[in-house]
Amino acid sequence: MKWNYEEGRIYSVDENNELMAETTFVYKNNGEVDIDHTYVNPVLRGQGVAGKMMEVVAEYLKENGLKAAASCSYANIWLKRNRESYAEIISSEIDNDALSCKIAGKH
Repeated sequence: MKWNYEEGRIYSVDENNELMAETTFVYKNNGEVDIDHTYVNPVLRGQGVAGKMMEVVAEYLKENGLKAAASCSYANIWLKRNRESYAEIISSEIDNDALSCKIAGKH
């Protein structure tokens, strides 16, 4: 997949410009980010795309010296499961975040 990067968003679209996968995050007052949304198009679900997308997000955060917590339930679980591999990007607040992934429209 080809990943596109915007402020607070990493996503991929297909040749028809249809959204295939997306993660959004917001900057918090403490300089960290909150991953508040993940999405994988239904045609790709069950193929490991969400995990790959989170790896891309983790590498982006690492390259930019950012730490993250996640109010999105999927991202929160992924970060906790990969705590050892990505310790440098995981906020100390990861266990305190209330989970409430935003879901809009067809997502």
